[in-house]
Amino acid sequence: MNYYSLNQNAPKVSFKEAVIHGIAPDKGLYFPERITPLPRNFFAEIEGLSNYEIAFKAIQPFVGDAIPSSVLNNIISKVLDFDFPVVALEPTIATLELFHGPTMAFKDVGARFMANCLGYFSQESTKKVTVLVATSGDTGGAVANGFLGVDGVEVVILYPSGKVSPIQEKQLTTLGQNITALEVDGSFDDCQRMVKKAFLDTTITKSKKLTSANSINVARWLPQLFYYLFAYKQVKHNHQDLVFSVPSGNFGNICAGMVAQKLGMPVKHFIAATNSNDTIPLFTETKNYRPKPSKPTISNAMDVGDPSNFIRILNLFDNNADKLLKGFSSYSFSDSETKEAIRHLYKNSGYIADPHGAVGYLGLREYLKDHNGYGIFLETAHPIKFLETVENTLGIQLPIPEKILELIKKPKKSIPINSYNQFAQFLLS
Repeated sequence: MNYYSLNQNAPKVSFKEAVIHGIAPDKGLYFPERITPLPRNFFAEIEGLSNYEIAFKAIQPFVGDAIPSSVLNNIISKVLDFDFPVVALEPTIATLELFHGPTMAFKDVGARFMANCLGYFSQESTKKVTVLVATSGDTGGAVANGFLGVDGVEVVILYPSGKVSPIQEKQLTTLGQNITALEVDGSFDDCQRMVKKAFLDTTITKSKKLTSANSINVARWLPQLFYYLFAYKQVKHNHQDLVFSVPSGNFGNICAGMVAQKLGMPVKHFIAATNSNDTIPLFTETKNYRPKPSKPTISNAMDVGDPSNFIRILNLFDNNADKLLKGFSSYSFSDSETKEAIRHLYKNSGYIADPHGAVGYLGLREYLKDHNGYGIFLETAHPIKFLETVENTLGIQLPIPEKILELIKKPKKSIPINSYNQFAQFLLS
């Protein structure tokens, strides 16, 4: 399997090269040259397959011969050592819980998969790889945990000061070893721009081997298609049209779900549920993509005004907005609506949702007003990661898991920066 740049002005590369380089020389995102549907019997017999078997069969064509099957199987067994349950809440609504991993966020799968792939590739090189990652919340912690102690890899995480939750901040600033956190005076979009600029800065790339662990990296982005296959396996017996509502920030997760659909998984509709950062909801109305500065919200992992992966979504549909919109909707919700959804879910189903899951629920409810189907919204983070918001909204006290209590006690270690020049100087020091 080869990968090409969506900017169409760079050579095709292997999976290995796409993972190591992160972004193409022409600034484009890498994309697989083909997506071949899985055999029909894969979906017909999916209930009889383990999650490991599902994941291997789905991802192996994208990896190709870059990683031997035995090694890939071992990687998958390390990555998927926790559950992904679908929890029914209403007659036609359920949630897919993606927070049962080590950092209690959906990004654990992609971060760990990429870390293991890069760890395997680094065995063949004596030069260290520096992983750059911008985070609006959960990415940083998942990447830090996934890459901690990986030989030959250094990780530099940029996060917006004051715009991640206290627990999220501790998850990315307390590990040490090969993990460094840079606290940026700015927004997530500022962090992401710095990362992209570094890849094009020859002063840096001459001396550093850089890659990215954001969802722009194919090894972070593609494994997220597992979630949708695992959900389909659990609800296939319902024999109802399936609708997914995905809390969306940088749009990597929902894009991976659409790849699962291209592999042959039956899905009626995808919903991108956003907070007040409404670039894509406006696109669905106008068919014009107009990025804007991000706004801070209580669902901070979605505070993205210029989602990188939307170009991949358009590419899946031949860059034709009309084709995309046949099976795709996007809605925007305010913080007050998000809090009301948290209260509604708790009162009516006894379910405690985090702000991101609540936005996903709102998107699903909006779509199902006028359409039929069995809806699944993705619960992308444990509510404990947004302790203050959830407790204040519900007027309850959440029990704090032991591993979070231990984390809170650890001292924060971060380096403050306020410009790209400071970032570049750090990388070159």
